[in-house]
Amino acid sequence: MSGPLDFGPEDREDPRAKPPAPAEPPPPARPPGASRYTWFLGVVAVLLLAVVTLNAVRSEGVDTGGPGAGGRLAPFAVPLAEAPPRDDEDANVDGERACRVRGEGILNICEETEQGPVAFALFPVEAVRCRAVLDQLDRVADRVRGVRLVAVGSRGDRADLRGEHPYPVGWDRDGAVASVYGLVGCPQITFAERGGRVVESTRAELTDAELVARLRRLAR
Repeated sequence: MSGPLDFGPEDREDPRAKPPAPAEPPPPARPPGASRYTWFLGVVAVLLLAVVTLNAVRSEGVDTGGPGAGGRLAPFAVPLAEAPPRDDEDANVDGERACRVRGEGILNICEETEQGPVAFALFPVEAVRCRAVLDQLDRVADRVRGVRLVAVGSRGDRADLRGEHPYPVGWDRDGAVASVYGLVGCPQITFAERGGRVVESTRAELTDAELVARLRRLAR
C-alpha cells in the first residue's frame, strides 16, 4: 500500500539509467550596449588575428615563393633611394630584360652578382624595426671583405631609405620585388654566390655575430 510520499512506478529512478549528458557551456555574453552586428565583427576580427599570427609563426624558416637554396636570384632593377626621381619609378622584374636595365641611379641585382657574392636584404619600408637592418649592415660592412651588401626597401616612403651607407640601397615602390622574393618575414636576407646561386635565406632578425658568420662563410 502506498503512502503520500511514495513514488509511483513511473517516478522511481532506474539505477541502470545513464546520467544525463552535461549541458554545453553558454556562448560568451555580448557586452552591454553592443549590437549583435558589432559583437559579430569583433569575434571575426579576433579569429582573423589568430590565423595571421599562426601563419607568421609557421612561416619562420619555411621557403616561400622566393628563390630557395640552390636556385638563382630573380633578376630585378630598381631606382636607388638616393637617386633623383624618374618618370618610371616602378621595379623591373621582367627576367633577362630586367638584367639589361642598368645605369646611373639604378640598382641591378644581376650586375651585383657579376662582381661577387651578394647578401641581399629586403624589407618593408614602413616597418621601423625591419628597416633597422640598414644600421646593422652599416655596422658589419667593414668586418667582412669579398661580399657585396645590397638592400632594398619595399613600398613606403623613399625618404626613409636615404642616408649615408657604404652599399647600394634601392626602392621597390610598387612592391614587385617583394612579391617575386616572397617577402614574409623581415628583414629577409638572401645570401648568394657569385653568379646568383642562392645559398640560403633568413627571414628574421639576426645578431651581428650571426650575420657576420654567414657573410664570412659566403666569402670563402
